Amino acid sequence: MTKKNLTPEERARHKRERLSHIRRDWQLYVMLLFPVLLVVFFNYAAYPGMRLVFMDYKPARGYAGSEWVGLEMFRKVFSEKEFQKSLITSIFFNLADLAITFPMPVILALMLNELRYARFKKVSQTILYLPHFLSWPIIGSLAYIMFKPTTGLVNMALMNLGIIQKGIPFLTDKWHWAVTYLLVGVWQTMGWGTIIYLAAITGINGELYEASMIDGANRWQRMWHITLPGIRPTIVTLLIMNIGKVMGSNFERLTSFGNSQVRDYYYQLAVYIYQKGLANSQFSKATAVGVFQSLVGLLLVLLADRIAKKLGEDGLL
Repeated sequence: MTKKNLTPEERARHKRERLSHIRRDWQLYVMLLFPVLLVVFFNYAAYPGMRLVFMDYKPARGYAGSEWVGLEMFRKVFSEKEFQKSLITSIFFNLADLAITFPMPVILALMLNELRYARFKKVSQTILYLPHFLSWPIIGSLAYIMFKPTTGLVNMALMNLGIIQKGIPFLTDKWHWAVTYLLVGVWQTMGWGTIIYLAAITGINGELYEASMIDGANRWQRMWHITLPGIRPTIVTLLIMNIGKVMGSNFERLTSFGNSQVRDYYYQLAVYIYQKGLANSQFSKATAVGVFQSLVGLLLVLLADRIAKKLGEDGLL
């Protein structure tokens, strides 16, 4: 029965039920109010400021005194070599990050699911989750201590074992820096990412495993034919959401690892936005790049969702 077809008595009863629920759980509603206000303030209250992309904004003049330039700011940004270079670098590293980082939580969740010693499984999960709670500046400091060319722990261990004769420039050579940057990202995210997949695995019907064991299926066959198909909708959903991040970049991560010797790889869109927007006070350019990132990310998500549906998956929408 729709809301329009309800009788006055039923509407009154539903209203009383809603009020009783609010009175019963008012503490939860109060606690929920704060994060909702934060989301509204930081995500929605900032929308009027997006008009900067159509203005040559000068802080001293404000919105009223700044010149309205239409799409001219986008043309200026797209014609800059620095933007083009940062865009290409961001796409390259984000695609590499997606290709390397995304499968690791899936593989790790499958491995943890096969562990039979419960205590070892719990300890392993805890150890793997911990890097997620470290900030990127702390991880960058640890990486600097571990990978310094001469006194870093990794290079010292390799030299003492006779594997190398001189230190490997993990953080000063471009290609070594790229590999280190990507692998540290895998280490930081893979443990936390397993939570969703392990939760999805617990939702698989246990009778399927029992039937397959009766039929003589080994662990690999059960993993391939039961576990993976069981979590495939979760994998597809998270993959679609991660595809939308291909245009983004993490400023904290970049500044924690970046240095002048690897500027060609370190200079990505997040750094470009910071230098143009805050360092050089070119707020309109920085806002234009941010809007461009968001729009392209949204289009990528919608496109990936459409492709997933054509392939028979549920998708997002």
